[in-house]
Amino acid sequence: MSSNQTAIKPNNHRVLPCPNDKKLSLVNKLISENRNDKIIVVTSTDAKVVEEFLQNENSQALENVQVLDDKTLIKDESLTCDFLISLDVPSKAIIYMARLAHTTKAVLLINESEQKLLYPIETLLGRVIKQDIIEGFEYEVKEKPKTDSRPAMKSMSKKDIKDEAKKRYDEQTGEPKPKSFDKPKRDYKSDDKKSFDKPKKDFKPGDKKDFKKDDKWAKTKKEPNKYLGKDENGKAIFSGKSGERNHRHDGTQRDASFPPKKVGRKINIKSLKKPEDKKD
Repeated sequence: MSSNQTAIKPNNHRVLPCPNDKKLSLVNKLISENRNDKIIVVTSTDAKVVEEFLQNENSQALENVQVLDDKTLIKDESLTCDFLISLDVPSKAIIYMARLAHTTKAVLLINESEQKLLYPIETLLGRVIKQDIIEGFEYEVKEKPKTDSRPAMKSMSKKDIKDEAKKRYDEQTGEPKPKSFDKPKRDYKSDDKKSFDKPKKDFKPGDKKDFKKDDKWAKTKKEPNKYLGKDENGKAIFSGKSGERNHRHDGTQRDASFPPKKVGRKINIKSLKKPEDKKD
């Protein structure tokens, strides 16, 4: 079986939150509860320290228990067990997957700082590992101190309290202040005119306004098209348009019927008939 594949079932795989100073005691408790199983305790640190602690804590010989580090366990594929106890989280998730290849039941002891290393392992597994809390071995959850969002009240003397109460009473019983949308947009006095204000012109209703408009685009009255004579070629000259369209070359006005309408070509029907053969 490859290192990233495991036959362990989700109900046989648990994460146990536990601080570092209680981990060895929790390992000893798990061993005592599963004495009939073949157990391997694996760690990424020194395995001898863990083994000495377990031997001192247990009066009975640990015949079915092996304490190994990752290097020893991964090298020997023949090492298998019924119950694998991981004392810590290895630096790489693939190493933890290699641990699971040696067992069908496993628990992982994890402290608060190792929680962030759990996500890559769950990504390789393709599922979230259920976390169980064992009473007496869980780490304390630090509660954030509650902060009062309300501002602290200022200490006021009796005189200040009376003045404040009188001020509020006057505001409630007095005339209502005009709202912002009731006020005029500009409330300037005659002396407070701004520099950009234009001077007002004296204008009476009956007077006509004297506007000087720009006559650049004003419409002008068309002048009549006058006949000016003929040029050297005998062509009529006019003050406006040329005489080619509305007048003849001699200057006379063209008729309304000019140019003549096109008339269809007249065809003699008799000419279309074939001459009959003369009878002898």
